[in-house]
Amino acid sequence: MVDPARRAAINRQACAWLEANALILDTETTGLGDDAEVVEIAVIDCAGNVLLDTLVRPSGPVPAEAVAIHGITDAMLADAPTWSEIHDRFCCLVEGRQVVIYSREFDARLISQTARRYGLPAPKGFDQVLDDDRIHCAMHAYAAFRGEWSEEKGRYRWQKLSAAAEQQGVTVGNAHRALGDCVMTLGIIRAMSCSFDDKSV
Repeated sequence: MVDPARRAAINRQACAWLEANALILDTETTGLGDDAEVVEIAVIDCAGNVLLDTLVRPSGPVPAEAVAIHGITDAMLADAPTWSEIHDRFCCLVEGRQVVIYSREFDARLISQTARRYGLPAPKGFDQVLDDDRIHCAMHAYAAFRGEWSEEKGRYRWQKLSAAAEQQGVTVGNAHRALGDCVMTLGIIRAMSCSFDDKSV
């Protein structure tokens, strides 16, 4: 059962992100663990303008299980910049901006630990204590917006990005590539910002 008050609050939050022309960010990585690195990062704004879209060469090979998900191979990364080469550009891009990420905790952690691997500071707001006033999670917002309660987890059920897009009639583009996932996230934000009806109840 959807909580109308909670859903209205998420509606207002999504509208605020659009009004602020928040940045939407996504990464692809070498894995999930504490030694994983970013291999692709994209940033768009709420008008859909692409502000950053680049492969990132990691310090070692990409494991086969990661390639199976996003399709980014060592050969594709051979001439890509390292994180140290894009770090300053990324930091300048997100400085002082509202940022929305689908699965914020994961992407922020991977950005921070990739920067640290190169002896660089985590971008402001992306370090161990996330800046809740500036770095936002679209996945958590959408879970509350959709309103499927998980008794097992004791929270609203998280939806995979592609599933959320399908639920909201957003075109599922190049999933598991950073730019495609940014575009899907923007579509979900726009859907949450609309006057809500019962289509995702």
